[in-house]
Amino acid sequence: MKIINTCILFCLLLTSCTTKKVQSYTGHGVETLDQEIVTKYAPKPIPKELSTEIEAENEIRSTGMGQLAPDGRTMFFTWGVTGVRQVWKINGPKKFPIQMTGGENASSLSDITNDGKYLLISRDEGGDEYPSLYLQDAKRGGELFKIFGQKKVKVSYLDQSEDGKFIYYRANDITPTTWGIYKYNIATKKRELIFKGEGYWWIVEFFKNGNILLGHATGNIAREFYIYDLKTKEKRALLGVGERESYNVRIAHKEGEFLVLTNKFDNFKRLYLYDGKKFKPITKKLEMNIKNISIVKDFSRILLRYNDNGYYRVKVINGKTYKEMSGPKFKKAEHTFFGSTTSDARYTIFSQVFHNKPRINYVYDWRRRTMRQWTIASSPEIDTSNYLRWKLESYPAEDGTSIPMFVKKPRQCEVRTCPVIISFHGGPESQSLPGFSPYSELFTKRGFIYVMPNVRGSRGYGKKWLNSDNGAKRLDVITDIRDAAIYAKKKWAVNGVTPKIGVTGGSYGGYSTLYAMTVFAEHFDAGVARVGMSSLVTFLENTAKHRRYLRESEYGYLDKDREVLEKLSPINYLDRINSPLLIIQGANDPRVPAGESIQFQQALEKKGIESSLILFPDEGHGVRKRANRTLSTGHTLNFFIKWLQ
Repeated sequence: MKIINTCILFCLLLTSCTTKKVQSYTGHGVETLDQEIVTKYAPKPIPKELSTEIEAENEIRSTGMGQLAPDGRTMFFTWGVTGVRQVWKINGPKKFPIQMTGGENASSLSDITNDGKYLLISRDEGGDEYPSLYLQDAKRGGELFKIFGQKKVKVSYLDQSEDGKFIYYRANDITPTTWGIYKYNIATKKRELIFKGEGYWWIVEFFKNGNILLGHATGNIAREFYIYDLKTKEKRALLGVGERESYNVRIAHKEGEFLVLTNKFDNFKRLYLYDGKKFKPITKKLEMNIKNISIVKDFSRILLRYNDNGYYRVKVINGKTYKEMSGPKFKKAEHTFFGSTTSDARYTIFSQVFHNKPRINYVYDWRRRTMRQWTIASSPEIDTSNYLRWKLESYPAEDGTSIPMFVKKPRQCEVRTCPVIISFHGGPESQSLPGFSPYSELFTKRGFIYVMPNVRGSRGYGKKWLNSDNGAKRLDVITDIRDAAIYAKKKWAVNGVTPKIGVTGGSYGGYSTLYAMTVFAEHFDAGVARVGMSSLVTFLENTAKHRRYLRESEYGYLDKDREVLEKLSPINYLDRINSPLLIIQGANDPRVPAGESIQFQQALEKKGIESSLILFPDEGHGVRKRANRTLSTGHTLNFFIKWLQ
């Protein structure tokens, strides 16, 4: 049955897909757009009453994970309380927060120098994702000093010297696809190029002899690792070269050994000890991924974060014997995360996410075995205790595969038919997770059932699941989008009344929305697509050059897979769309260029199809600024209320 249905879909796509499209735009960024276009699609105001309600939800806030100063007495973190994410600090548990950065552009904390003197801060302009790297005095704050930054150059912090006097960062300032790794002297303000290579390269960590463990991304998931001799400028392959496997490599306690997190030998990621020849498993074989690890500097312990069907859990093992050891005791929560540990191995940041209250950060003292809450979450004038808990459910795909999904269902939907909103995640190798979500509550309290599927190709369910949609294989499983709607109509019909179905998502989720509204048009009643690709061909041609090879490894290559890319492009099926569509886009988006949304909207306008585009001139891949989030959320709510209720 699977082969027959897949063949039917392929034949339908083959016969209905129009001929190769002529590229309708070039490049990315607001500077590539006609000002008339920017003005035409600028966001309109929303009703005051709705704006007030959404602003109240925006007041519910919690801080980022944060990082402790080397002495463990101060915590630095990002916080969006001003409407734009900035860097803050608190000088002790539950102390009054002090703002370190400000302005109209978001800032993020990259690191704190090992001597505790400086913060390393990253900041882009208008969400363009070409950030500059800065230094700021960790005690006094004050003016930011630019280490490096150029227009259309992506700069990323990598590491620092043991004494905190030298900073290492990468930048694609040689060519858009050639990354240089630089050593920066804080005292002299001079930089030195120590390595360059095509594609994404980064410093994993330093060996005791000064050599570097280098990582290289050869695809969206595939990684290679090398040992780089700083003196001879020669690199020696360590692991992953010539393979297409997922590896995460760190230096182990014993010289010549490495800790490797990989799913090469199993469907799920496990931690192994690698001596350069053989792999020895450290962790047990489980039906869940290890998401990431954190190794304490003295190897006294290793923290492991497991993904248990979409719920994050933390375990601890000894970094020398690799035996399980006791760690802090946590309250029951949707997710538990670990953050950084101070260099003396004494303090570690942890945080927990609950379905009905904002995230809270704690600091665990391993010496005293005590946990103290540091940050205070707030929800002024809103009682979040009655927020609905996400329920893990599933629906059947056409071939019988069970597709996991998280569902929020209001009580009244037991006795009457409620409209359903199906929200697809981005990535495409991301994963929808349950957690604290004021956004979804805006819909459920209005009587919508809110659904988040993790279709084939999502993270968290093993290697086979993750790789099942690569390249042309996407044609075999993209029907998971349609099958979610088919199931929802049957599952949540009451007294014979079938619910209306809305579809939404951002990035790849935006693409999924456009695909749903075209190829699977008869199954969906309205859609809101955010920063989604309308054509995989023009998307790959115009996304930032440094990203293209990673995206091609996922979707297909322009020079050899163009026919499949055209078949998978929603813009080639405009003749099928028959329900209202809202498109939301940031003009500065370097990932999915604004041209993707504009060309789709203009094509719909020519056909006289009910649709609208909202183009934020000061946003990129998503909406970050508070005022813009209010507008985006408000227009989305009004749209679904109008067409689904």
